Amino acid sequence: MSSLKSRARILEEMGIGPEWQLRGRAAAPESVPETVTVTLDEPSPVSRAETAPDPLAGPEPGSDAWLAPTYPSEILPEPQDIASWEALVETIRGCTRCTLCETRTNTVPGVGDTSAEWLFIGEGPGYHEDQQGEPFVGRSGMLLDNMMAALGIKRGSNAYIANIVKCRASDERKKDRPPTEEEAAMCMPYLQWQIANIRPKVIIALGKTAAVGLLNTDRDITMAAMRGKVHRLPVAGSEVPLIVTYHPAYLLRTPMAKKQAWADLCLAMETIDTAG
Repeated sequence: MSSLKSRARILEEMGIGPEWQLRGRAAAPESVPETVTVTLDEPSPVSRAETAPDPLAGPEPGSDAWLAPTYPSEILPEPQDIASWEALVETIRGCTRCTLCETRTNTVPGVGDTSAEWLFIGEGPGYHEDQQGEPFVGRSGMLLDNMMAALGIKRGSNAYIANIVKCRASDERKKDRPPTEEEAAMCMPYLQWQIANIRPKVIIALGKTAAVGLLNTDRDITMAAMRGKVHRLPVAGSEVPLIVTYHPAYLLRTPMAKKQAWADLCLAMETIDTAG
């Protein structure tokens, strides 16, 4: 099957007609999308080396580098040095920073290319992710894979997938639920470390929980207020563009939103093209 036909099939699977098919690289828009700079304390500047750099220490567990100091510092454990991706996985596996550790089956650190240009961030693992230890599996994962394929990337190649929290959040009926602000705050240092070490060209926040956590904004904000613009996230002495779009699970429930999601991904592609 030709690449053009394959992409058309993928977009059809997303519920998007041929009018959304990209032809070549995305053209620069006539008017520059609104850019929003997120005012946050930055991790320490890091210079790029010609060869692959050693992992950065990044903001450590207990740091409030990106989140407002909503919670008292005395509830945080002592900071830990994380020297490598392997050490990060082991640290997350043994994490007891919040009560989600009491009900998890597996931790879900993330998956993919650790030097990727594209970083996709969701809210947290669901039941199937908790069972398998990998983010975005099942129907939501299949849709995300299709969305990435339409962009010319795939899981494990030029894309990394992570979540705001690394353990499944569930209610008293053992149903999936969004993580609380406290749970997100406890887990955020691990995500900070991942972002600082991947150094992506663009971050895609999948859903409201991910967007609110990354942008450090009020939970009452609407998706409409966050979509359609390029946010800027200070990371390691520079700024990474951040685009907000819908979570794949929402798109499965609300197929009419798939065209808006594709527009968000086109904006992300244009942003990467502009940055070179």
